[in-house]
Amino acid sequence: MAGEAVLIAAFSGRALAQSARRAGYVPLVADAFGDLDTRDSAAAVHVIDGAMAAGFRTRPLIHALDALAQSISIPPIGLVLGSGFEDKPRLIAALGHRYRLIGNEAATYKACKDPAVFFARLDELGIAHPTTQPCPPDTTKGWLTKRVGGSGGRHIRSCDAAAGERRRRYFQKQISGDRLSVGGVFGTEHAHLALSRQWIAPSPDQAFRFGGAVSMPDVAPDLRSKLESAARDVASAFGIVGMASFDFIISGGTPHLLEVNPRPGASLDVLDDEQGALFRAHIAACLGISQADDPPLTPKTARAMAILHADRGSLTLGSTPWPAWSADRGQPGTYIPKGAPIASVFAEAASADAAEALARTRLAELEDLIYEHTQS
Repeated sequence: MAGEAVLIAAFSGRALAQSARRAGYVPLVADAFGDLDTRDSAAAVHVIDGAMAAGFRTRPLIHALDALAQSISIPPIGLVLGSGFEDKPRLIAALGHRYRLIGNEAATYKACKDPAVFFARLDELGIAHPTTQPCPPDTTKGWLTKRVGGSGGRHIRSCDAAAGERRRRYFQKQISGDRLSVGGVFGTEHAHLALSRQWIAPSPDQAFRFGGAVSMPDVAPDLRSKLESAARDVASAFGIVGMASFDFIISGGTPHLLEVNPRPGASLDVLDDEQGALFRAHIAACLGISQADDPPLTPKTARAMAILHADRGSLTLGSTPWPAWSADRGQPGTYIPKGAPIASVFAEAASADAAEALARTRLAELEDLIYEHTQS
């Protein structure tokens, strides 16, 4: 119920914390950044040092979550996981033994992120996907190598002769087309799906790095129906509950499913509303709480979010005069390595194209502003 405390763990807990707060919950966040926006939204924040570089480890994370739970007089209702757990089913299982997971179990993550299991199930369901195999192709041109359990695009590389020597990798034929994602809350009779369009922000080292997303893309009704049908079928086949996202590339008019993230994703920023409807629905779906069959909201404007990376070089944040349309704002003195995320920008407009264009303009504006105010 609203007003109760909830634990959140993610590489970046800001979006979940803000959605939880809008929904009337009291968020307690363990993440890798502890940025100003997360601290403004959360009742308490515990930063896990080194998590972005090395991933979450069991003892430090449990220590942080225990400390957060003890910081409030009423026990939290459970734990919501965001990014950072896709390749850690053992950690998810350990967390599930200690806290009530408000989301998918370890077995669901493992099945969705095991290419042998996942793509074989897509074949059974008749859902198109790029050609995928566990061993390097004879000819590497036109192939990608991806890390098992990876997400966000940073793990994707063009295939080369040395690709087979890397551990925990699989291989996928590269296809081109528009990138669309289906986001939704599963496990309730009243779940509503929404589409977003995504784009990449390539760098010399990371050609498929996630760049941003925008809601309300202009999608033909028949294609929308195919996307939503595939998402529902896959969610049912893998027993997915709560928030999840399904990433597709549209090639030759056919949606090809690339991956599923069985947890709240980057599209939360552009699909949620001012009342935290997605977070409330996630709690209800995972805990079996009935919700009134309210009609889905019909937004009048498209919303975009985009990530600014430190591509000009490493920096130490100064006293930046952050614009109101920015988020994930670091504290002065925060060191950011070259290529790492600095902050995010938001934009709204009458159409998806206009919102994305405004977000890209704001990225350039914020980049200039931040580098002008770096500490020496």
